[in-house]
This record gives sequence, C-alpha cells and structure tokens, in this order.
Amino acid sequence: MLSSLPNLLTLSRILAVPLFVILMWKASWVGYTAAFILYCLAGLTDYLDGYLARANGTVSKLGVFLDPVADKIMVAAVIVMLIHNDHIAGWHVIPALVIILREITVSGLREFLATARVGLPVSQLAKWKTTFQMISLGALILAPASAHWWPALPSQPVGLITLWLAGVLTLVTGWDYLRIGLKHMTGEPAK
Repeated sequence: MLSSLPNLLTLSRILAVPLFVILMWKASWVGYTAAFILYCLAGLTDYLDGYLARANGTVSKLGVFLDPVADKIMVAAVIVMLIHNDHIAGWHVIPALVIILREITVSGLREFLATARVGLPVSQLAKWKTTFQMISLGALILAPASAHWWPALPSQPVGLITLWLAGVLTLVTGWDYLRIGLKHMTGEPAK
C-alpha cells in the first residue's frame, strides 16, 4: 500500500532528489550544508523504512520495488552533481561511473531474474560497498561546506578514498551478481 509509513519514507527519498539537485547546483557552503543535512535525513529514512516494514510485518511488493529504486536515483543524482561541480574530477570519475553503471546493470539483472522467479539476495560484501559509497558521498557533499566552517576536517580526502574503495567493491559485487545471473540466463553452472 502506497500510504504505509515505510512506503511514504521511501517516496520521500525519491522526492528529495530534485531538492538535492537544487541545493547542489552552483552551491555555496550553505547549499552544501543543507544538502548534507538532507543526505543524512535520507539515509535515516532508508534505515527506518526497512526496519518499520519488517517490525510491523508490512513489507509490501511496492516497498520492495521502490526502496532500491529510491537508493539508486539518489546515489546517481548526487554523483552527477558532484561531478558537475568538480568535486569528483579527473581519475576519480572512474569509480563514480563504475558505481552508476553497476547500479543500472544490477537493476536490469534483478528485473530479468524476477521474471524467472529467481531472487538475487544482497551479499555481505555488497553491504560493505553500500557503506563505503554512502560515507564517500556524504563526505564529498560535506567537503565544500566544511571548508568554510571547519577547514581542518578532511572530508574531501576521506570522500575520495572511500569512493575508490566503493568502486572496487562495486566491481567485485557486480561481477558476483552478473555471474549468478548468467547462470540462470544460460542454464550453465556459475564459475
């Protein structure tokens, strides 16, 4: 049901994406501070929607569909804005693109496997990938703001290091998922 609290929290993350773009578009330190606060609130809703749905026994097909879509839309929008504003630049664009391309590929793979009634569970390594990715994007959003009110805070280096870690884990977990998916597509055992 669309009006359940977990689904409303998920929808709030989707609706927050245009606000992220507005806040980060040629932003000053104030815009980045607001974007960082919004990013933290979005992360909180991501935790709460799943927790509440499981705790209350209200896990829905709509929620199972919307939650990863909301996450992927938010991550892609933040990465695009960080690249647009040159906070991810040069060689650092590589792990950012790997993350976006993996999200698209895994989404397509999940859709294909769903038609075959095959689930693609989230691995522990994928959870670590998500953790590094969220830390990275949060730090990179915070960096322009913290340069104004706390210059010694190493947000930019932390953001870029964890972006590369997330990028490497993205390749590994993406390959794992693709290997499993190919097994079901071709009927051959996974290698």
